[in-house]
Amino acid sequence: MRQQARTARGNTGAFAPFEWLLAFRYLRARRKKGSVSVIAVFAVLGITLGVATLIIVLSVMNGFRKELFDKILGLNGHVIARPIARNFTDYPETAERLKAVPGVKSALAVVEGQVMISSQSGSSGIIVRGLQAQDLNALSSISGNIRYGTLEGFDESGGITIGTRLANSLNVFVGGEVSILAPRGASTPFGTAPRVKRYPVKAIFEMGMSEYDNTIAFLPLKEAQSYFNLPGSVHVLELVLHNPDAVDTMRGALQDAAGPDILLSDWRVRNATFYNTLKVERNVMFIIVMLIVVVATLNIVSGLTMLVKNKGRDIAVLRTMGATRGAIMRVFFISGTSIGVLGTLLGVVLGVGISTHLEDIRAFLSWVFSMRLFDPQVYFLSRLPSELDPAEVAVVVAVSLLLSMGATIYPALQAARLDPVEALRYE
Repeated sequence: MRQQARTARGNTGAFAPFEWLLAFRYLRARRKKGSVSVIAVFAVLGITLGVATLIIVLSVMNGFRKELFDKILGLNGHVIARPIARNFTDYPETAERLKAVPGVKSALAVVEGQVMISSQSGSSGIIVRGLQAQDLNALSSISGNIRYGTLEGFDESGGITIGTRLANSLNVFVGGEVSILAPRGASTPFGTAPRVKRYPVKAIFEMGMSEYDNTIAFLPLKEAQSYFNLPGSVHVLELVLHNPDAVDTMRGALQDAAGPDILLSDWRVRNATFYNTLKVERNVMFIIVMLIVVVATLNIVSGLTMLVKNKGRDIAVLRTMGATRGAIMRVFFISGTSIGVLGTLLGVVLGVGISTHLEDIRAFLSWVFSMRLFDPQVYFLSRLPSELDPAEVAVVVAVSLLLSMGATIYPALQAARLDPVEALRYE
């Protein structure tokens, strides 16, 4: 103690070596006063688990958002163009004008309708989309996930492309035939007769989103125009942008290119509820999980408060030998902040490690416990997504460190205000 006091008197600069030495010595357990170190250990564990959980939760939320929007926007265009109160017969010219707008990647002519599809084993209600082969190949979520068959010669094949779940429910394979029925067909003197036609299965795809794999099918554009009685016309043009988030800045140029009688709607408007729900859930989850870190930092307050009480005599001696109030405050500030820094670093390592291997961990746990931990029928995705954002990790680290530093203020002030006379009176 005398040596530390002499050092304190000789070196009074901010964050001097003796302050670091005292801070780390006070955190170590010694004889009957080891309860402080036990509290410090639990504080480190609490911050570690809180930071790791927060990183994992944010990564999973980001993964869900990315996967779902990739699936949704990968099947549908970012901007939908449709005429007002007329048939869309001039779609080729309109598509050329829209593709000339900077930022537009492609314009897909689409015919779409609800039908009943059936085979000898079952039936189901689906949406049929008519596309040209080049446009269907441009949809990487479909062309890049063909499990059986091929899209070569799609325009001339006269066949249909369906999802894996729909194929399983109908018990059909590539080369088999299905029938599709539309309620509105040819008009007769006795009314409108349903339209029924059989198509061979050309290819089977798997997007990984059960809702689409079970309810979407594709026909060649000309075949769809014939089936839905739209010769030379389409329902909509779907525009694919290089940057979907730039849709607001491009809207004026797109409307000018499309013309006054073309109605435009973008993906944010069509998925507004879904988009806003994900955003709100993510923010709420951040606040809820951050409370774990807040609770863990309270252990720093209790631990340092006990440390100040146990080290009252040492503090008094240091003050009488020349240590300033600021030096005493910095000693306990270093002690508390060290707990926060260590817990935060361990939490980042744990959280990043789990987030980057989340699907492997899920598969392992499913195998160990022989149960399905992530049911695609419930979550609409075939795998547990995780998308690690370095910027969010940095925010988590910054918030955790600020909370840890803030937790040291009260105990450090309490130590600095300790009266040496009162502390040594009964010693």
